[in-house]
Amino acid sequence: MSGAPTRTRFARLYGPRDLRLEVADVPAPGDGEVLLKMAAGGICGSDLHYYQDGGFGPVRVREPIIPGHEASGRVAVLGAGVSGLAIDDLVAVNPSQPCGTCRFCGEGLPVHCLDMRFLGSAMRLPHTQGMFRDWLVAPAVQCHPAGSQVSPGEAACAEPLAVCLHAAAQAGEIRGKKVLVTGAGPIGALVVAAARHAGADEIVVTDLADAALDRAKAMGATRIVNVRRDPAGLAAYEADKGKFHVAFECSAAEPALRGAVAAVRPRGTIVQVGVTGEITLPLHALVGKELRLVGSQRFDGEFALAVALISDRRIDVRPIISHQFPVDEAVRAFEQAGDRSAACKVQLTFLS
Repeated sequence: MSGAPTRTRFARLYGPRDLRLEVADVPAPGDGEVLLKMAAGGICGSDLHYYQDGGFGPVRVREPIIPGHEASGRVAVLGAGVSGLAIDDLVAVNPSQPCGTCRFCGEGLPVHCLDMRFLGSAMRLPHTQGMFRDWLVAPAVQCHPAGSQVSPGEAACAEPLAVCLHAAAQAGEIRGKKVLVTGAGPIGALVVAAARHAGADEIVVTDLADAALDRAKAMGATRIVNVRRDPAGLAAYEADKGKFHVAFECSAAEPALRGAVAAVRPRGTIVQVGVTGEITLPLHALVGKELRLVGSQRFDGEFALAVALISDRRIDVRPIISHQFPVDEAVRAFEQAGDRSAACKVQLTFLS
């Protein structure tokens, strides 16, 4: 690369549907940092909530924020002391930056860090700015080489795949088991891939949209059920106290969680991956079947595994990438991401 850039474009959100393309100076990378020429960045459900509603639950956009926490780029400049990376390497950027010193980091639970910095997140104030920009200075330790066999768009899927690998780990042993996945958005589709990689014997996926279910099929589902058209589609799995060993609830819809409770066998596990507000649960069934209900948040070491699985296509994420837009069409990209009838993983592209 000939010379470092001096200016970068970025997409910054000021409030609901107030997303602006702006320009700022590019800092030089410091010790242990690299300057990345960004290539692709995926719009996550949280990004979409920021854009459509100004936040989700208690997390609100309280100041201008650059969204984006799933992205890839190419190494353009190496800061002092950086090793293991080379100019023009394609890398996936881990957006998770635990402090390393708090109580939970000390207990080996960095995913629950009390001073977590997560790129593109409005959870803390000042907000942690994200990666929807042409150029980004990042800690080298957050940059994972993705090899030369995959596209930047595929590498940018490492973060959501890491979320799903963490969810699969929360379920315990999956090999040879019957698995239910409720919700076939990007996360649901990648949970299918994670369960297939973990050796699940049967994977049934439910959703309300045929396009989403078709992608789940492409990612490894053995059966798909449109519960809008066939509300009794899981009835056979509910017989005799349930058939599934594990359910991954990825829709954050109360009817889906209730359906999982009905279809999971006694002493089975439900992993709650989707996030919403308060809902009601059939506690009698949860208690009576001795079900294990466990939450799953983000990831830790699974990020490196996700990059490795993508880099040699042991998990092929291409079926979930539905649309790509240049960063100067960011508003159009976010509007497209809100259309579940057609969109799955919508990505922004940056400098090529």
